[in-house]
Amino acid sequence: MHFKELDIFLNSHLDVKKYKDYCPNGLQVQGNREISKIITGVTACEALIDEAILQNADAIIVHHGFFWKGEEYSITGMKYNRISKLINSGIHLFAYHLPLDGHKELGNNILLAKKLGLTNIEFFSTGADIDISVIGDCMVNLEQFTRNIHNQLDREPLVIKANNKNNRVAICTGGAQDYIEYAHKSGADTFISGEISERTTHTARELGINYIAAGHHATEIFGVRALGEFLSERFYIKNTFININNPA
Repeated sequence: MHFKELDIFLNSHLDVKKYKDYCPNGLQVQGNREISKIITGVTACEALIDEAILQNADAIIVHHGFFWKGEEYSITGMKYNRISKLINSGIHLFAYHLPLDGHKELGNNILLAKKLGLTNIEFFSTGADIDISVIGDCMVNLEQFTRNIHNQLDREPLVIKANNKNNRVAICTGGAQDYIEYAHKSGADTFISGEISERTTHTARELGINYIAAGHHATEIFGVRALGEFLSERFYIKNTFININNPA
């Protein structure tokens, strides 16, 4: 498969143009290979690139790529090490951030909600142009739900318990802890994101909404992994998901 064909297909399927993001979505680093084998992962770190080279992959697809708003423009140091390895090996790098959070079928938020057994899942407003956060009904209490999160994500979540209900659960993966007030306004008893700030504890307690920090990396595994599986089935491309351990 030619890289331009894959780029056009993914940009269309993930509806990239409708998102105002903090980084470019799509092809970020062009390689020189026809694509028959891809590696998927959460972040385009050097360890993932090294694994792709070791496995002789033609392309890498990630959720967290390069060229973030506000970062240093110069390609030096760590950024040089990563990009030079991609160019020297001829491997293409594709990255999809918000489009892979908010997709209705392959999105991190939808997939995590389904993994955790939520029903009647819908998007709720956070004031953004495109709603990517979801809310749904939950049939188990907070203690059972927390155990389920641990089992699904293979890590112990941090829980701020502020009420005894868990009937409505809202989710926005990654670093969306400050969406807690939107989750509360949407009627959630519990809000899940990846990270926690010092202020999050006080906000949760004062609003009376449970808050669960389940890990930035851990909550954003599902979208890119599902995307790789989808491409493998549709285009008969070999796909391997590599989970570079990250406790954050």
